[in-house]
Amino acid sequence: MQFSANKRVLAIGEAMVELAPVGDGLYKRGFAGDTFNTAWHMAQILGQGASVGYVTTVGQDAVSDAFCAELEADGLKTTGIARDADRTMGLYLIELDGAERSFQYWRAQSAARMLAEDVDALTLQIADAGLIHLSGITVAILAPSARENLLVALKAARANGALVSFDPNVRPKLWDSLDEVRATLPGFLSEADIALPSFDDETLCWGDATPTNTLARYEGLGVSEVIVKNGEGDVHVLSARKRLTFDTGPVTEVKDTSGAGDAFNAGYLAGRIKGLSVEASVRKGQALAGDVIGHFGARLPKEAAKAHAHYAG
Repeated sequence: MQFSANKRVLAIGEAMVELAPVGDGLYKRGFAGDTFNTAWHMAQILGQGASVGYVTTVGQDAVSDAFCAELEADGLKTTGIARDADRTMGLYLIELDGAERSFQYWRAQSAARMLAEDVDALTLQIADAGLIHLSGITVAILAPSARENLLVALKAARANGALVSFDPNVRPKLWDSLDEVRATLPGFLSEADIALPSFDDETLCWGDATPTNTLARYEGLGVSEVIVKNGEGDVHVLSARKRLTFDTGPVTEVKDTSGAGDAFNAGYLAGRIKGLSVEASVRKGQALAGDVIGHFGARLPKEAAKAHAHYAG
């Protein structure tokens, strides 16, 4: 796949207030969310080599102000962030059992649920993007009519030359049923140029027995570049109609697996934007994900993230 010279990257989705454990019963407040994690890491890796922005809706309160200020300080564009006076950002708390995590969510009044209510505004906002990244969570939090608005905007952006990257990232609690997931996601995948599924999601939703089954199904949907993440297992790739497999090396220190898949997405997409091969981009994604799980929370410290700008893969 040929990435265009247009280096405007936009991620669409929900950023939330994150309470991450730091030991001794203490928590650190941060901001996280799957597509936001990806966009933030991409901004640190790409630096001045690309424009990375986030498209969402937040409140008009102090915590939303802090979120927007942090994005600007970290080099992300905030022109795609709308404000809703009646809502605020959702919140989640991470609970750890060893390095494995579980989450408690408070997101019923999340302002991000309103991000696609105005189809004209959304279409205009993403019209000139070179790469648009979104996820199944982006879709799940929206009302059915807003999902249709999002599809309309994506179709228009693709007609203007944008590539669309989609991580299905299935969270069953956000959907009425798995049948709703199966009925909804193929429509978005039909607008995707790049898919970044996790094999456990594909097994849950579609009964895939192997990552090869997943590649075949996505190829049938017309997605030209597919990267199947599989935890500690091999990464399986479909690119240029060829199927490739890359091993996943050991990680010596695991503190918190939060955000590992989002970090992989960031490393992979940043690599492709920088003109790296599929293999080098997979290695970049693996390196970033491996670093993230060695830290608490879903995002690296800023300087640690910036260090990945120098990894060739």
